[in-house]
Amino acid sequence: MTLRQKQSEFAKRIPLLILYAYALGYEVTYGDFEAKTGHCKGSFHYKKLAADINLFKNRKYLNDTKSHEPLGLFWESIGGTWGGRFGRKDGNHYSWGEKR
Repeated sequence: MTLRQKQSEFAKRIPLLILYAYALGYEVTYGDFEAKTGHCKGSFHYKKLAADINLFKNRKYLNDTKSHEPLGLFWESIGGTWGGRFGRKDGNHYSWGEKR
């Protein structure tokens, strides 16, 4: 699969994650969706295959990995990689094709 095809698959699935979050009663905003600098060339953000999602419930910002777990499990169930599984937890990171 080419990079462009992977980007298309990621773009097709990210809305499912967002809709799932809202169905659970969360609100979201986008954090880092794409890295634009050269020093990040190995980054899945740079490859346009990752997004950081800011999560809110009852107007409260939830920045801990545990709060993202329901979304992370859903994301994994549809083929994504969730940063909550990384050695250095990154609970708000959702990527496509990244294995740790």
